[in-house]
Amino acid sequence: MNEIDPAHRFSMDAVRKFDGPAPSEASSSLNDVARQVASQYRRDTMSPIMVSGVLRMVEFALLFLSGLCVYVYYVGFFKYLAWQYPLTIAAASFLAVVLLDVTDSYQVSALMRPIANFGRVLLVWAGTYALMALTAFIMKISEDYSRLLFGTWFVVGFVLIFGLRLVMSNLIRRWARDGRMERRAVIVGGGKSAEMLIRSVERQPYNDIRICGIFDDRGDKRSPPIVAGYPKLGNISELIDFARIARIDMLIVSLPLTAESRVLQLLKKLWVLPVDIRLSAHSNALQFRPRAYSYIGSVPMLDIFDKPINDWDSVAKRAFDILFSIIGIIVFSPVMLATAIAIKLDSKGPVLFKQKRHGFNNEVIEVYKFRSMYTDRSDPTAKQTVTKNDPRVTRVGRFIRKTSIDELPQFFNSLFGSLSLIGPRPHAIAAQSHNLLYNEVVDGYFARHKVKPGVTGWAQINGWRGEMDTNEKIRMRTEYDLYYIENWSLLFDLRILFLTPVRLLNTENAY
Repeated sequence: MNEIDPAHRFSMDAVRKFDGPAPSEASSSLNDVARQVASQYRRDTMSPIMVSGVLRMVEFALLFLSGLCVYVYYVGFFKYLAWQYPLTIAAASFLAVVLLDVTDSYQVSALMRPIANFGRVLLVWAGTYALMALTAFIMKISEDYSRLLFGTWFVVGFVLIFGLRLVMSNLIRRWARDGRMERRAVIVGGGKSAEMLIRSVERQPYNDIRICGIFDDRGDKRSPPIVAGYPKLGNISELIDFARIARIDMLIVSLPLTAESRVLQLLKKLWVLPVDIRLSAHSNALQFRPRAYSYIGSVPMLDIFDKPINDWDSVAKRAFDILFSIIGIIVFSPVMLATAIAIKLDSKGPVLFKQKRHGFNNEVIEVYKFRSMYTDRSDPTAKQTVTKNDPRVTRVGRFIRKTSIDELPQFFNSLFGSLSLIGPRPHAIAAQSHNLLYNEVVDGYFARHKVKPGVTGWAQINGWRGEMDTNEKIRMRTEYDLYYIENWSLLFDLRILFLTPVRLLNTENAY
């Protein structure tokens, strides 16, 4: 989140603790129009950040490999300065990518206009050569290198990267036209302020924002059903359901910052969604320092919440899951085989137990476990929590539940992508405490689903595992899960992963 004045920062704690009236709870079922619009946006999009990041790597590879090919052509296969030439070519290729990044040449607007940015790319490539020549002159090694070789590479390298940008321009335009590369936004709040915001966004050249609709709690008299050509699809409660179906990237709250009470009312409901939340500042009288804003084109926005574990972070976390899931399957395969045999010998029924649970963005997923109950007494809905000495649990089941061996098949869930190795533990859909669903016990419970659920998590290694027989236990588990989401890093995941076997030795709450 960008830094803004403390007096005007909307923190997650402020939203959680806000005790003003909640937004309208009129109806959480979507109308036909909203459901139809949501169904159009079910498919995931390509992130511009990811596309430009991949392009950086491709351009580095193109420059480096083309330089090596020119070197081999003129000098031979590593016959002269065998390590100096490749090192110099790699350094120049890396420097060119860095300079292109510094000059905003990887912005979507620049990639869509390669002809207009011809001079900028040529200047960067020439600047790279100038810096390379200056370095060689200072180090008194310039005469060791072939001018013909580097002159040829200058031409070949520029033709390759500019040709790639011509191809990328056509691809990006096609992806934008097909809806495969865009940032999908929903406007929260209607009327004149929403119309001004939409007009401002639409005026931005090469804009990658697609406005999907408007949601507002106010009636049609105060908030017209059509604003700047976009329909009002429902109220804020219905927006939650809409965002569970459609792949939305951003919610833009079009309310004046001075309406603090109403803004907090909205955020109290919206912060559970895994999306970026921005407060439009285009019509606010209050002025912040320039660095307080992010921008859509030239339209200023105040960053309220960012989607957690996004873009390259999500790639790193997925790679982490695949690597350690494979390691876990290999290491624990003898234990899993022995457990499967023991379950078959102990009681009739399948070895695995499949249970539907809430996953990322509240989607329903199927989680694998070793069966620990008698088949005719199993409870897939988990309406009745397992208690100490529960007669439904088999002899083998008591041991594998206490040692958490019953959770080992979830390595496959993590490998296939429905779970992450580390994250908030997913609860069964109908899990209850004193006849109340967990989301009825804890305000903001569904914020746990802003990230993919995990096989193990921060709450589990801090003792909050096993039976959730009191409302306080559910609240504490949720607090630890939210702390994990707000403070995620790969090092945090590694810490949880390596602490899990140690903390599982404490089996007090597992039965």
